[in-house]
Amino acid sequence: MDPDSVAKAFVEHYYTTFDANRSGLANLYQESSMLTFEGQKIQGSQNIVAKLTSLPFQQCQHSITTVDCQPSGPAGGMLVFVSGNLQLAGEQHALKFSQGFVVMHFVPDVPSDAYTAGELLRVE
Repeated sequence: MDPDSVAKAFVEHYYTTFDANRSGLANLYQESSMLTFEGQKIQGSQNIVAKLTSLPFQQCQHSITTVDCQPSGPAGGMLVFVSGNLQLAGEQHALKFSQGFVVMHFVPDVPSDAYTAGELLRVE
């Protein structure tokens, strides 16, 4: 499968899970994984999921505008950059976001084999 298709499958899995059940993202992180959320560095699966589940909104809907990717490293890694809109429940205007991932070992339809080694997120 070509890298663009793999990246799109990862992005679909990530945001569908985020929008429906953020705690379900735990299997995409390891203890060495790091999330930089608006400049705050958070390391480890448990800490990352705690941050994501403690965000001050319960319901949201991501609308993806772009997905760019490239292979990264010899171990089947991939750099994925996503931009789009984030609609929060009860809010009239969507927020723009940009998010980057370093994804390792993602195989479409087998998301349990993948993990996010690094992630960066900015919301405008």
